[in-house]
Amino acid sequence: MQPIKIKLLENKYLWIEWADKAESKISLKKVREVCPCATCLSERANQSKSYIPILLGSQLIVSNIEVLGNYAIQIKWEDGHSTGIYEFPFLKNLAGDTLQS
Repeated sequence: MQPIKIKLLENKYLWIEWADKAESKISLKKVREVCPCATCLSERANQSKSYIPILLGSQLIVSNIEVLGNYAIQIKWEDGHSTGIYEFPFLKNLAGDTLQS
């Protein structure tokens, strides 16, 4: 489950083309809301089930995407948050609605 290409679309989506030729398009809002870092996991665990996160503009702007080995990407957000490591299977599952080319 390796990506061939990763890019931003319209500054609103993370687009990934996978080795199996499937394509994933995930909203940056969704990517940020499920950040897998320890801080974000802890914050989500302490919220009630009815909590709806409100994200500011700078929290949804990607300043850099770095590929980590052959297993994940690390996204650096405009607001300085950069500790989330998004493993490839996590991203593939997050996309859910994969587009076939």
